[in-house]
Amino acid sequence: MLIRIRSKDGNFRFELSPNASISDLTAKILETTINADPSTLSISNQPRGNEVAVSTLEGQSLAALGLKHGDLVFVSYREQTPQEQPALVNSTSTINPSSDHSRRPWETVQEDLVDQYWRKQDGKISRNRDTRFCKHGVNAMCDYCMPLEPYDSAYHTEHNIKHLSYHSYLRKLMPKGSAATTSSSQLPPLSPLSYKVQVPCPSGGHPDWPKGICTACQPSAITLQSQPFRMVDHLEIASRDVIDRFLGSWRETGKQRFGWLIGRYEAYSEVPMGVKAIVEAIHEPPQEGDPDGLSLNLPWEDEPRIRELGHSASSPLTIVGYIFTDLVATPEDRSKTLYKRHPQSFYLSSLETIFAAKVQLANPTPSRSSPTGFFSSRMVTAVLTGTEDGGIDVSAYQVSEQACAMVEADMIEASVEPGIVRVKEEDRTQDSARYVPDVFFRYKNEYGLEVKQSAKPCFPVEYLLVNMSYGFPQHPTPLFRSTNFPIENRPISMQSEQGVVNELARLRAPDVLESAYDADSNRRNEIVRYLSDWHLLAFLGRTQLVSPGDMKIFMSTLTSPNLEDPAILDKVLKTDSWETLMTFARESAPPTTRPSSGTPAGGDHAMDEDIPPEFLEQNIPGIRICPHCTFENTGTGSDCEICGLPLT
Repeated sequence: MLIRIRSKDGNFRFELSPNASISDLTAKILETTINADPSTLSISNQPRGNEVAVSTLEGQSLAALGLKHGDLVFVSYREQTPQEQPALVNSTSTINPSSDHSRRPWETVQEDLVDQYWRKQDGKISRNRDTRFCKHGVNAMCDYCMPLEPYDSAYHTEHNIKHLSYHSYLRKLMPKGSAATTSSSQLPPLSPLSYKVQVPCPSGGHPDWPKGICTACQPSAITLQSQPFRMVDHLEIASRDVIDRFLGSWRETGKQRFGWLIGRYEAYSEVPMGVKAIVEAIHEPPQEGDPDGLSLNLPWEDEPRIRELGHSASSPLTIVGYIFTDLVATPEDRSKTLYKRHPQSFYLSSLETIFAAKVQLANPTPSRSSPTGFFSSRMVTAVLTGTEDGGIDVSAYQVSEQACAMVEADMIEASVEPGIVRVKEEDRTQDSARYVPDVFFRYKNEYGLEVKQSAKPCFPVEYLLVNMSYGFPQHPTPLFRSTNFPIENRPISMQSEQGVVNELARLRAPDVLESAYDADSNRRNEIVRYLSDWHLLAFLGRTQLVSPGDMKIFMSTLTSPNLEDPAILDKVLKTDSWETLMTFARESAPPTTRPSSGTPAGGDHAMDEDIPPEFLEQNIPGIRICPHCTFENTGTGSDCEICGLPLT
């Protein structure tokens, strides 16, 4: 049943069972207060008079107290003084819910760094002095030049910003510095949508669904509308190489490809209090691609390891979304692609929209502004598809909270027509127990009038989408510098431990500690650039060559912004896993890349006996082998780059 509460903090409504204890109601009331003394809490059925201390009603149910559905209860209490607070924490009173009060979900949740940043900022949009209307001095301010609120509608219209950012939306719901300074203003303003039947029913007057239903437990009718905010405002790809590497599989096989976006969230200055997702890599899970689609194995078994690996980076990374290709080459010109997704067809199909909703439901965003501690999701859906001129472009979307709630309630399904979503039929069987309320959507008819129409049996998928911008940075500074290692789970390019060892041997990594620092800096840089590859690091984490502890050192070191410093490799060189790699590399090193370790640089080296003299005399373009130390010189100098002796 529904119990209404009125106190100095405001008006509240709680859904409780008639058999619930008065202690349950007390706990609900105290959640709406800050610094209340539970021992002074009293309730009454009148605004003044008839107050009864809650402590004297312990153990009684709400029905026994005569409370019915919709009753209004007046609450009064005295606030704690600072001296009283320690005593209350240690109180043994059975109705003191202070321990539960201190563990409310929205108070203990750990938000993302970008959320912590924006909560500390003013968020207002600064404006310069208007020379036409401002008649004051440079240190004064008027209505024409004073800062705007981040949710100012005129600013968004002028700059063609369709959706409020998440924190602008929060600021609109709870303005900073407003007169509402009571504890009610500190309660979470966002409530996750739910279109499910409430079980058990708050009224308690009938059997649970599907055997019974009433207005107290059934969801209200739904009117589909554009979501006023978006959780992510911009998708930024750290480097064009990230997209090019992902497209490589389709270019070679013609089969579609799927990948998880590995990146992080940062503030986005182009939108008031905006958030952008920066993609540093694309990790491709096991999949089967076809020319017209693909199939995935979900849940993804490797996800926990990948998340832990990303968290070890110098700038912690996570999964910020996913990307897939929908590309078909034109029959006339195989170098061009078909223009499939446009205003006259669809942007995301109904099947893709439902999949996006499931991904977002599985990855909620921690939020202090929701009573559950989570609200919506920042998982981005990106599509690589053909453009009107035959090129390839990225489109980025999220699906709305209404879409997620409808998928969670099992209300919608995909249609044969990709731009249409079907509304399922109601099912009262015990197995599914699906209740589908009335669903409507609005549109403008041919006369420009807004019309409300039933969404049953189907409606356009655009009503569930939230689009965002995307782009590349003008001055790319990606965390990962290499783009050469084969990508995981591709049949056309295989990853192997022997391939890693052979490349380290070619780079003469086993000898890096034996060389002088100045002479060795170039080789160190080559090794660092080779190792700074997401796909290589993710592969090493699956092998027995690198321990989990050393893997964290590898990841944090090789994603450092100071990779150009030769000393950055020192942390990696000191690990046991590096010694293991070097043991295998020494065994795999070809003779031409293994100078005698007993002779110092600059001295005479005996030529390896297993190298035929005629091989050393070959005229290989761009490569000259030193007859003294057998090193392959690629420069144009007359002396060897290692031993310094003449090459002739």
